[in-house]
Amino acid sequence: MSVTDTVKQDLTAAMKAGDKTRVGALRLVLSELQKAAKDGSADEQAVLRRERKRRLDAAGQFRDAGRDELADTEEAEAELIAGYLPAELGDDELHAIVAAAVAEAGASSPKDLGGVMKLAMAQVGGRADGKRVSAAAREALT
Repeated sequence: MSVTDTVKQDLTAAMKAGDKTRVGALRLVLSELQKAAKDGSADEQAVLRRERKRRLDAAGQFRDAGRDELADTEEAEAELIAGYLPAELGDDELHAIVAAAVAEAGASSPKDLGGVMKLAMAQVGGRADGKRVSAAAREALT
């Protein structure tokens, strides 16, 4: 079953339960998934990661502006979206993947970061944020 189908089922259940906040968030997610499918992008995980990142960025901006109630709402939506994503890699797994990428690329200095990132991101497969992978790669190369 695709993520879109799962979201549709969860949306129906939330509507029946009368959970307005969950319904609103799921409608937005479903809309983005359907838009991506219409545009020819079949990568549902990428859409979910993008939407989760948007919510977290918005929450940070709301917190900076002193609007904690709106930030809490955005963070709750990000958490809801994260429920549809695969589990994040642990630090040990991530460092192992980066170490293997460094060895495979034959990297020895920070100038080789691009090649390491290319190999590591292919192995990570969306289970870790690019910033985390980059930080681990920089650490391994210094």
